[in-house]
Amino acid sequence: MRLTTRTNLAMRTLMFCAANPGRIVRKQEVAETCNASENHLAQVIHLLAQKGFLKTVRGRAGGLMLGRRADDIRVGEVFRAFEAVLPFAECFAGAENNCPLVGACRLKCVLAEALDAFYAKLDAVSITDLMRDNNELQGLLKVA
Repeated sequence: MRLTTRTNLAMRTLMFCAANPGRIVRKQEVAETCNASENHLAQVIHLLAQKGFLKTVRGRAGGLMLGRRADDIRVGEVFRAFEAVLPFAECFAGAENNCPLVGACRLKCVLAEALDAFYAKLDAVSITDLMRDNNELQGLLKVA
């Protein structure tokens, strides 16, 4: 299993905003700090804002900030927003499933249980949990 770049950027962006509470941060600052393309980051920010994780402010003094408290943003919820559009395996693909073993294979059940456990673990963690007492990360993400 490997996370998509978009999910990775989403988490970096949320942690960046959490490290700079009460401040509107600019997309350029996030991109530079997180080593990301501004164009790619714009797509991630758009989805994060649509889902309510971020609040965006337009205009000259615009930028982005957390859309709700960092303690209320669960990592599992963010991962689902970005990863759920991709089926984990072909047998999860619904109408696009062409696997000839689908009627007899038990792997899908095992994978489903594993994914449930994976997301349950992520649901137990908030953005605050990732940031709390993490001075090194705070130092890397804090805007001077």
